Amino acid sequence: MTTFISDVELARSSKVLMVGAGGIGCELLKTLALCGFEDIEMIDLDTIDVSNLNRQFLFRKRHVGMSKAQVARESVLKFRPSANIIAHYGNVKEPRFDVDFLRRFDVVLNGLDNLEARKHVNRLCLAAEVPLVESGTTGYLGQVTVHVRGETACFECSPKPVPKSHPICTLRDTPDKPIHCIAYATDLLFPRLFSAQSDGKSDLDEEDAVKLSSFTRKEGEAEAEFAVRVFDYVFRHKIANLLLDKEEMWEKRTRPEPLPSFMELVPEGAVAAAAGSDPSLATLTACKALTGLGDPQKVWSVADAARVFVSSAARILSRATTGGGSTDKFDKDDALAVEFVTATALLRSCNYHISPQSLFDAKGMAGNIVHAVATTNAIVGGLIVIEASKVLRAGVAKKQMTINGGGNGDGGSEGGVHPPNTPSAYKYTFVKQHKSNNRLLEPIDPDGPNVKCVVCGSARLELVCDVDTMTLGCLIDDVLKKKIGLNAPEIEAPNTTLYLQDNDLDKEEIATYANNRSTILRHLPGGGVPSGTELAVSDFTQKFDFKLLVTHKAAEGWDKEEEPEGFTLRGDQAKVAAAADDEGTGDGTEGGAGGAAEADDAEDVDDLVIMEDGPNEGAGSAAETGGKRKRGDDDGGEDHGAAKAGRLSE
Repeated sequence: MTTFISDVELARSSKVLMVGAGGIGCELLKTLALCGFEDIEMIDLDTIDVSNLNRQFLFRKRHVGMSKAQVARESVLKFRPSANIIAHYGNVKEPRFDVDFLRRFDVVLNGLDNLEARKHVNRLCLAAEVPLVESGTTGYLGQVTVHVRGETACFECSPKPVPKSHPICTLRDTPDKPIHCIAYATDLLFPRLFSAQSDGKSDLDEEDAVKLSSFTRKEGEAEAEFAVRVFDYVFRHKIANLLLDKEEMWEKRTRPEPLPSFMELVPEGAVAAAAGSDPSLATLTACKALTGLGDPQKVWSVADAARVFVSSAARILSRATTGGGSTDKFDKDDALAVEFVTATALLRSCNYHISPQSLFDAKGMAGNIVHAVATTNAIVGGLIVIEASKVLRAGVAKKQMTINGGGNGDGGSEGGVHPPNTPSAYKYTFVKQHKSNNRLLEPIDPDGPNVKCVVCGSARLELVCDVDTMTLGCLIDDVLKKKIGLNAPEIEAPNTTLYLQDNDLDKEEIATYANNRSTILRHLPGGGVPSGTELAVSDFTQKFDFKLLVTHKAAEGWDKEEEPEGFTLRGDQAKVAAAADDEGTGDGTEGGAGGAAEADDAEDVDDLVIMEDGPNEGAGSAAETGGKRKRGDDDGGEDHGAAKAGRLSE
């Protein structure tokens, strides 16, 4: 006998995990509390910034610098004191937030602005078999999607737009857009100067730079003096003595101009410019230590940009040597890093006659930020709670069916409480993403699991690269971590282990795997990784493993403009086709027993292709499951596919 549970009882009896306590998270926590949810945990690693206060209404000016999760909890408890809210100040990728941690919850609600973290949570939810409600906003656009293992597509089943890559030669020598100057600062100069891996290869280490040790700090050299030496090489010497001599390079381009020397621009000298009102280089940011730079919307003069360049660089270097840790890559939430990038980009813009950017605009470009709208966050927060309630009610129904012996209760692809070939109760809902129908909200049926998905399906990935130039370290950092989103990758070749995480390894093993990182793929132990090698890749923190087929393509065959990274990642068509054939061996009915069995037996960890949000990317490609989708009468019968798979970020 089925027992009806009211919405209030359902909310009170459910345990919910929120990930993210920012723009969407604040609205979501408020809505959950007001709808009667009483058992809530949330995770967020950020602290409150002044810029958050215009839309994250649980925070006040006195909270600046404090944990978002903890302050959000305290604010909600003031009007909902009976709620049991636990705030975790930390990164969702930390080991303590593992699969066992997620199994304690009935549903996970994402309000993240980070594609890597969203992939990580998706994989944890698949492994823990906990439903996930995803969300995102970009300005006036928003979306909410539901991901239930075996019933709907996972978050990675559809391609996500990846940030555009720029050819290294353009960034290094011939920029012509503001974003080229920003990318030069974030992707080339910043890691070259501040990374702890001083022996790492950099595209800035050209023959002349190496000969002059332009990017290497000398023993005993003061931070400010080193920064001035970098300034004079990057913005003067290279342009005047190297680039301008290449006449053919400037036949169809505007010739760059070297800047005056640092001492001409800043008469007070390096040490005074770096220190400003903070000689310790440890208390204030560069803009606060220097005078007249308090307005982030104002474009600096060349002289002020030179001062900020030296001051921010000196402070980052000082922070690393005084126990603050190295800064391996640019972080948009690091004020000093943003100041350095803004100064570098402005000075480079002056070299190449490009429109300079303010601190505010440079931060937005460097962090790929589209400024949020509070109303959109509120709408999306409400939609998340609606879909979460559907997920929770379906979970209760499954349990009751299992108790009554009326269903499989396994959450498999037969749909649990939904009979086969019937519309799902869940919806993907898009906010203001289609101009044709004049509707604020557009709900559509969710996609089914995608056989081509590496995360929840049965496909494998193929890496096309030059095995005679790519190192294992590049494979780990640029492919597995950056492109696929792994957190702690480990790699097995057919004849040997190529890389393991440092946990519980002895010193000899750690040294072996560290040496492997710098070794060319073809020259690795166990016969190397020649073309056609299939690697077994896993990540124990995500309970995720898959096969990676390596295919060789010589470096000279790459188009540096179209393929600046020197590698491509794609699905293995042979495996996908085989998987598709296997799926078709059921009873001939869409979503029949054969397809259900395939979905149920799938590994918990597979990877999908994803698209990440831009203002005009609301209608992404469909997950090609072969299923039909229902849309409203205004939709014109078009198949909008994989839930317009573009994922937006707050």
